[in-house]
Amino acid sequence: MDIATLVGLLVCLGCVVLGISNGPDGWASFGNFYDLPSIFITVGGCLGEILASNSIASFLAGLKGFVLSLKGVKFDEGEIIKNIIDLSNIARKEGLLALEEAANNMEDEFIKKGILLIVDGTDPELVRGIMETELSCVEDRHGEVITFWDYFGAMGPAWGMIGTLIGLINMLKHMEDVSTVGPNMSTALLTTLYGSLIANWICTPISNKLKQNNQIEVKVKQVMIEGLLSIQAGENPRVIEEKLKSFLSPKKREELSQKNEAGGGE
Repeated sequence: MDIATLVGLLVCLGCVVLGISNGPDGWASFGNFYDLPSIFITVGGCLGEILASNSIASFLAGLKGFVLSLKGVKFDEGEIIKNIIDLSNIARKEGLLALEEAANNMEDEFIKKGILLIVDGTDPELVRGIMETELSCVEDRHGEVITFWDYFGAMGPAWGMIGTLIGLINMLKHMEDVSTVGPNMSTALLTTLYGSLIANWICTPISNKLKQNNQIEVKVKQVMIEGLLSIQAGENPRVIEEKLKSFLSPKKREELSQKNEAGGGE
């Protein structure tokens, strides 16, 4: 689980809760911030508009993005590079056909597919084309979910404004009845608050986290593509390692070098 995302969302919630509870009425102030019509207008309006803009399948897939953002990424670039170097050593000593057995032990379907293409003797340019096409499709799927949350975030304030206008219109239509001014004004303001919370507390952080996770996964898969093509070209494992290190930050390069030294020492 991505602790940073969960903690960040809880911190935002905590700040809002503390802000409300420090009002004149203390914890009783929470009653002032619940308004069912405002929830219907803002939350219901957002979900309805997004559903109208998507198929049911893509709508449900978009909602699952919330869970994906909390799971975080499982990729370790340094570990991936180390595995590729191990594969290059196997290919150098035993030949490309020996990689088929190693592929069976791989959990990642992307790198496994690339290894099997190489073992089958597929042309290097075709291998690159197939893997880059698959990578492009992965980015497209991620992009659809990210767009869902970006759109959700944009609709929050929009529907909040719609609720505000509804509340103000109702208030102005019944100005002669002072008892209706408060409830209608409350609806007007709370829809704006709910819309802002949807956008800034939930949708923007989730969208940004999904974008970050997508960048990490794309970079890791690019490392896999370059590494496997280098193995197929018969490059020296040391050369492959130095080439793939260019994808890493200086800190991660140093960590990888230390791991390799420790492994060599054993």
